[in-house]
Amino acid sequence: MEKRELICIGCPLGCPLSVEMENGEISVTGNTCRRGEDYAKKEILHPARTVTSSVPVTDGVLKMVSVKTETDIPKDKIFDVMDAIHRIRVEAPVAIGDVLIADCAGTGVSVVATKNVERR
Repeated sequence: MEKRELICIGCPLGCPLSVEMENGEISVTGNTCRRGEDYAKKEILHPARTVTSSVPVTDGVLKMVSVKTETDIPKDKIFDVMDAIHRIRVEAPVAIGDVLIADCAGTGVSVVATKNVERR
């Protein structure tokens, strides 16, 4: 039997979770709501994260624009996504929600701007 301890991030309570895995079955204890169980199972079976970073802007009133993945990506793709983000530069103007990289690193998830940057 494998056992892991997690802290739930599904809500502000931050419940300490105990996850036991045996014969393909997952048992979660310590959660006070359904989100805790869902989070623990997802974290064990398919860990994923939202990636945030920034990208240089050409001819903008700001030198950088903040970006993020539209949704979670598989945790093992984080470095591939960051490599793709570090290779781009965008030109102003940039608007919140602009897709800066579609299907980033083959994840099927786009990287979008999270800030407006006007042209100089």
